[in-house]
Amino acid sequence: MSASQKRAIHGWIVLDKPVGMTSTKALGIVKRLIRPKKAGHAGTLDPLASGILPLAFGEATKTVPFAMDGQKVYRFTVRWGVETDTDDADGASVETSDVRPNEADIEAVLSEFTGTIKQTPPAYSAIKVDGERAYDLARAGVAVDLEPRPVEIEDLSFVASPDADHGEFETACGKGTYVRALARDMARRLGTCGHVVALRRTAVGPFDESDAISLEKFEELGHKATAPVDPAQFLLPIETALDDIPALAFGGEDAARLRHGQPVLIKGSDAPIVSGPAYATARGRPVALGQVEQGSFKPTRVFNFGG
Repeated sequence: MSASQKRAIHGWIVLDKPVGMTSTKALGIVKRLIRPKKAGHAGTLDPLASGILPLAFGEATKTVPFAMDGQKVYRFTVRWGVETDTDDADGASVETSDVRPNEADIEAVLSEFTGTIKQTPPAYSAIKVDGERAYDLARAGVAVDLEPRPVEIEDLSFVASPDADHGEFETACGKGTYVRALARDMARRLGTCGHVVALRRTAVGPFDESDAISLEKFEELGHKATAPVDPAQFLLPIETALDDIPALAFGGEDAARLRHGQPVLIKGSDAPIVSGPAYATARGRPVALGQVEQGSFKPTRVFNFGG
């Protein structure tokens, strides 16, 4: 497809990614159907996982870091009694146990895995070790020794035990948390071993299932269309990803200065008292991302809707 055939599309689409597909492939299918000039995604989902994959198009790609820093919510199922080298069902068994935790035992340890905790990422992860991805080293048979790191787990709840071999959970967690590692560590704490057999992400920051469209639905629209699929009915505004930072309205010469990357003084007796990250708008449209310092808004990234 030539650049001239691609379209200027700005905003977010909340995709419900199916199991068995990489995030990159899912994005590629949507790109083929709507033909955007620019696209990216916020927060990779493993092929084993399904659920919320926010897709950014056009100028929305500049707000991807804000979405990735947002809280994520997962539902997951742990298989007790088997630990794998990947900590999920795609891996090979490395340890087994006859111990099966009961509901009371599970409930008793949940508080140990909430708040700020230290977590050792799975060997099969995208973390870089001496410039190489850990999963590439692991696949090549190289022993991967990753250091524990602090992660934030806002909430962890036990949902159900479908049978003695499985436990279902839900967690709300911060950036960098590995649910596979959480399942592995809970199992070890319970005197057994375990791995994730089902994983679904239900929210990423402000994006959740209420706005999601399935990949199957997208492909259906593509089969019916004689032209690129019109994403307007699914497109969320760029500023959806900026829910957690203040919006500051500017007009006239101030807006023009911001569009050229120049700082602007926040004027007026009713001006908001803010500091730190914020974004500027003019006539209801985002103009720039930036920082408020000493009463001035200093743009760091300017939005360009020229095409």
